[in-house]
Amino acid sequence: MAEFVIKLADERGRVMEQTQTAATADELRARFIHAGYHVFSVRARSGFAGLKRRKVKLEPFLIFNQQFLTLIRAGLPILGSLLMLAKGQKNAHFAAQLDDVAGRVKTGEALSSAFERSGNLLEVLERFVNFQRITLTFRKKLITSLIYPCVLMTLVTALVLFMFAYVVPQFATLYDQLGSKLPAMTIYLLDFSKWLNHNLLWILLTILALAASIYKFATTERGRDFVDAVRIRLPVFGNIWLKYQVALFARTLSTLLTGGLSLVPSLETAARTISSRRVSKAVITSITTVREGKSLAEALISTEVFPDLAAEMIAVGEQTGALPQMLNSVAEFFDEDVATALTASLALIEPVILIIMGIVVVFILISLYLPIFSLGMTGGSAAGG
Repeated sequence: MAEFVIKLADERGRVMEQTQTAATADELRARFIHAGYHVFSVRARSGFAGLKRRKVKLEPFLIFNQQFLTLIRAGLPILGSLLMLAKGQKNAHFAAQLDDVAGRVKTGEALSSAFERSGNLLEVLERFVNFQRITLTFRKKLITSLIYPCVLMTLVTALVLFMFAYVVPQFATLYDQLGSKLPAMTIYLLDFSKWLNHNLLWILLTILALAASIYKFATTERGRDFVDAVRIRLPVFGNIWLKYQVALFARTLSTLLTGGLSLVPSLETAARTISSRRVSKAVITSITTVREGKSLAEALISTEVFPDLAAEMIAVGEQTGALPQMLNSVAEFFDEDVATALTASLALIEPVILIIMGIVVVFILISLYLPIFSLGMTGGSAAGG
């Protein structure tokens, strides 16, 4: 008996990963399929299975695939290419993963079902590298567009904290020395500043503890479902996130279908590449509908998750026999739509942040200088009398 790691989904679409004992991987797969589960993958448990699996960043993974493609194109065997690239990796975790893959290939396991079934490793690798390039380029554009709003929010927060931590206490000392009666808004501001300075450490510790708790909860099955549900329901940005996931799904499915995989295995693989739990579960649900003989477009519409436009374009692709090409068009359309919507949203966020910052700063300044103006007016009236 050997230990295997099996990734599966139950009838409700909940995805889970378990370690099970069986004589062979096929026996374990058959056992869970017979029990009504949808099995994504079964792999032998390696020495690294007990550790938390970390994902390799997209950029070094793209470089690895480009190097791997070059070696295969030059005529080197798959196993030798994997071992050579594993030795040259600076990232010890990635090198260990490649050694693990090489070991499984050495025992006779196929490098991937896509390579095996298409019969054209070079062509599939080239398409996959192109797919990674597009994904990496779009992700970099996305991150770049978010940098300025994040920096702006950080500066605004730092400015407000500086005023409450240093400027307001200076005025509080001044007014204590004068001993004059202060307006209500000034008193509220000074009291809040005093409370904030006395409890700042506890506030920071509470925020850190809350953030750690949220992060820990978000790593659980229930937490990931909750976070994804909240993310999709966000105004404006929820729709952008959904369209981004649809674009990623369409491009992945197009790459797999073009590589020679049939529709159902391609859908199973594409479902694992989607970050959104809701979209991933929708794809898993559509697999059952497709197996019943319905079209992919009908299956996706029935999930009530995918946008109607995406389903309509996919329906046209199925009717014309050009599904992979139409899926690429879907991905390009939604990529452009996401970029446009994100740019427009961020263009609105920046002035909103500046307006809020201006209101807060003006309120603080008015509260601080109002007693001085009042004293000046009082002094002027007394002098005139």
